[in-house]
Amino acid sequence: MSATTTPAAPAPTPVDDGPPRSTLWLRAGSLAVGLLLVLSTTRVISDAQDLTSSGTAGAALRLAVPIMLAGLAGLWSERAGIVNIGLEGMMVLGTWCAAYGALQFGPWAGLLAGILGGALGGLVHAVATVTFGVDHIVSGVAINLLGPGVARFLSSLIFTGMDGGGVTQSPQAPQPATFTVPGVASGLASLEKERIFGVSDLAGILGGLVNNVSWATVVAVLLIPASIYVLWRTRFGLRLRSCGENPYAAESLGVNVYLYKYLGVIISGGLAGLGGAYLSLIASNYYREAQTGGRGFIGLAAMIFGNWRPGGLALGAGLFGFTDALQLRQGETSVHALFLALAIGLALYGIWTLTKGRRIAGIASLVIAAGSLAVYQFTDTVPAQFTTATPYVTTLLVLALASQRLRMPAADGQVYRKGTAK
Repeated sequence: MSATTTPAAPAPTPVDDGPPRSTLWLRAGSLAVGLLLVLSTTRVISDAQDLTSSGTAGAALRLAVPIMLAGLAGLWSERAGIVNIGLEGMMVLGTWCAAYGALQFGPWAGLLAGILGGALGGLVHAVATVTFGVDHIVSGVAINLLGPGVARFLSSLIFTGMDGGGVTQSPQAPQPATFTVPGVASGLASLEKERIFGVSDLAGILGGLVNNVSWATVVAVLLIPASIYVLWRTRFGLRLRSCGENPYAAESLGVNVYLYKYLGVIISGGLAGLGGAYLSLIASNYYREAQTGGRGFIGLAAMIFGNWRPGGLALGAGLFGFTDALQLRQGETSVHALFLALAIGLALYGIWTLTKGRRIAGIASLVIAAGSLAVYQFTDTVPAQFTTATPYVTTLLVLALASQRLRMPAADGQVYRKGTAK
């Protein structure tokens, strides 16, 4: 009697589901309270009232949303295993298409056109990387060069014939409606004026989030919980993430890896296009050449800061948006006070990391905290030129600290070919 054996399928790589939801909520709550206390303490000591004002909070929200959408776009692509550094070019396509769509059919059609424009860039990236196996970085760079070129060509073809348009900008486009929560906004404004430690600061921050907010902003913010649900709570999301962790194991289980990679990159392009549309229709009401200003790359940095997770990248985008907003609100005074906030926050973080046994990160945080405190103590203000560089300096700083705990998808950036598993 002979025994028959069946070849075993490759063992699938466990897909990272992260810590339990109760732990995530506890961490998020603790972090929010900690940030509020740091900013409140800094406001009281430095008398920089705009640190927690409703004006700063509203500006930070408008500046953070395009970065958040770019980071979310990078997340969808890289969770499917495709590195997408072409986000900047896809955002440029989104800015132009949104302005054209809004001029022709209205603001909401403009947002949809921006999504389609970015998705078209994503489709090009997917064809190059998934079908033809082009290096992901090379394809991304090509799209970053292609996007502005296509937008300029189309502008010269279409916008130059319109009243107020030209090669580098579109005519004025209509914007989506805004709203203010009745009663709540005025009550928070009154509480903000009382200057009570913690309470007025919280009222100022919340006031900026309920006063004169675009409905498009609400839709964009809701994409964060929607992405968490789809990617971590549905079969579609599990299959897409398995393509980014181990596509050969996913293939052995019957997953159409090519299809999921295509979908991940096209959705990524659509989200980047929406980020561009936000810039040309909500942050302003024009398409302008070079309007994205490198936000696609900052979005990638936010995604890495967030450890390839929606909640983390939203926090990173909020940080960059906040530092960008400070330069618009008494920039020199507010950015100077930011050094004190940075010193307090990094000192607390350094002590916490030392208690966890992470000596390098802890010591580095304490050294940077001491340097920030010295800058604050021995200067009265900061040069105006430095305030404009604050978001980019912050990007480098947080990436340097976040690099201690990063965990990207295991097969991210690898070329996959069907049926070649060893």
